[in-house]
Amino acid sequence: MHVPDGFINAPVSAVAGVAAAGAVAVSLRGARRELDERTAPLAGLVAAFIFAVQMLNFPVAAGTSGHLLGGALAAILVGPFTGVLCVAVVLLMQGLLFADGGLTALGVNISVMAVVTTVVAYAIFRGLARLLPRGRRSLTVAAFTAALVSVPAAAAAFTLIYAVGGTTDVPLGKVATAMIGVHVLIGIGEAAITALTVGAVIAVRPDLVHGARGLTAPLRLRVGGELIDAPGTTPAPAAAAARSHRKLWAVGLAASVVLAGFVSFYASTNPDGLEKVAHDKGFDKGEKEHAAADSPLADYGIKDISDARLSGGLAGVIGVGATVVAGSAVFWAVRRRRAAGTGPASTASATEPAETGPAPTTSTPSTTEPTATASATEPAENA
Repeated sequence: MHVPDGFINAPVSAVAGVAAAGAVAVSLRGARRELDERTAPLAGLVAAFIFAVQMLNFPVAAGTSGHLLGGALAAILVGPFTGVLCVAVVLLMQGLLFADGGLTALGVNISVMAVVTTVVAYAIFRGLARLLPRGRRSLTVAAFTAALVSVPAAAAAFTLIYAVGGTTDVPLGKVATAMIGVHVLIGIGEAAITALTVGAVIAVRPDLVHGARGLTAPLRLRVGGELIDAPGTTPAPAAAAARSHRKLWAVGLAASVVLAGFVSFYASTNPDGLEKVAHDKGFDKGEKEHAAADSPLADYGIKDISDARLSGGLAGVIGVGATVVAGSAVFWAVRRRRAAGTGPASTASATEPAETGPAPTTSTPSTTEPTATASATEPAENA
């Protein structure tokens, strides 16, 4: 659904650009609350994975294909604010390096593909997560439904923007019917990819999934009127968690490279939903040549390499590398700003009780156990 230059007129594109910039600014602030030392690297990986999977167009109807938008997947894995940034990074890399999605239409693409999909998907996911029984299967169902609805919602958002700033005189009803109809089918593929990915990550590291926070809260038993952790629910040591985190990151990056570098060669070559509708309804006549059409990586290939498999594969690997580097840089910067902004305050608050409270006393293990339990279960209560 990458909108090219020329579909939307300049004034509306400019307004969409301002709106997208505002959404990114809000997301940068909100992401500070979502990112920590574990999830910041995962966010960069999510961006790279979305880039890779977007290269895998799948057939949805006669002569039409679709691809992942990624808003639902990113929001569930790393949070809605960080999710907007993940998709925005992908769109920026695609527009600048691969001439995919117009540069003047970048604001439209971010508004439709990053903001709308993420907001709609996360709202539906959270609503279903509260209604359904807490568990991996329920969260997977919620992820499937959220992703399914987010795609036609993005198609409807594009239709509204086109109604205001479209450069070709086409009946709005026909555009809306065609866009939403074909993107319902694309949404099924989006939902399947999202549910499979979310379910796989929850099975391995549920603590790293934003939407699954509290899923693995320790079992508590009431003993003598006090709630204590059940035996065997002690969290894994930090060193083991770090090793598991690095393993997940490496596996995810390897999967992204394989998808973009090898599997993408077998993707459908049919036009995607927007391209097909634009051609059938005649509003592709306003399309303009991309400003980066002469890029060495334009159209996901490398110039001067005649072998299509090698050219596309290398371009995909370069895209994954560029996206993970750019995304990781953004999210680490956001994380560092959070640490810089909250570090002194948190240190002061942590030391204040010790300075003003009563003198330390000798404690037995039984008196300290409820305190440890409360701190361990706090994320589950706040989730």
